[in-house]
Amino acid sequence: MSWIEAVILGIIQGLTEFLPVSSSGHLEIAKFIFGDTVVGKESMLVTVVLHAATALSTIVVFRKEIVEIFRGLFKFKNNAEQIFSLKIILSMIPAAVVGVAFEDQLDALFTGNILFVGMMLIVTAALLFLADRAKNTKKDVSYSSALIIGISQAIAILPGISRSGATISTSVLLGIDREKSARFSFLMVVPLILGKMAKDLMSGDISSQTENLFPLILGFIAAFITGLLACTWMIQLVKKAKLSWFAIYCIIVGLIAIIYSVAS
Repeated sequence: MSWIEAVILGIIQGLTEFLPVSSSGHLEIAKFIFGDTVVGKESMLVTVVLHAATALSTIVVFRKEIVEIFRGLFKFKNNAEQIFSLKIILSMIPAAVVGVAFEDQLDALFTGNILFVGMMLIVTAALLFLADRAKNTKKDVSYSSALIIGISQAIAILPGISRSGATISTSVLLGIDREKSARFSFLMVVPLILGKMAKDLMSGDISSQTENLFPLILGFIAAFITGLLACTWMIQLVKKAKLSWFAIYCIIVGLIAIIYSVAS
């Protein structure tokens, strides 16, 4: 992997992890364009590094909220922080169960299947169009809505389904305040990213070779910086109900992927 490829993948990961356009789908398309030069053990290492960067950017942006979540976990009285922490934990369960139970089947989908990615991007676009037309309310996240949002996050494991797009759209369609929807969506994924990273690191499948250390560092920096910008930008966009812009983008990219796949 060259340093240019690493930087491009980092920028793609940083932007698309938070913008509702599917980071997994875009990374599959990017690797397809590169000729799938990033494969095998090195590919897993790149994935872990880039996800670590976007997880770190989320922690930086939401550092105050994350501190409150940890405070809530270690308090025995029923307070707002503890309730929010329990909702975050509840929202993680569906994705964790699906990720563990169907790991092999899910891995098989991440094999450069551009046709599938294109179709799922169209599905993402439909969700975003629906959410953009939902009425803006001031409802908070309830336990039941946290579970439903968690189910949408589990479905978004599929390449081409945007995780942030699916969870934010589900939240908005449930009548939850738009800004709260975005914040909950970004916070609920941090434990899952960190857990997946820990699992991959402990599995022993990641290459320990360091000859590509410099490209990985550049990719990490690119993902972290673009992640900071995209995370902050996305919160403002959700408040202004501009999700349809991303829906149009997903349709265009999805159709290009479908046409290219069929034509080739």
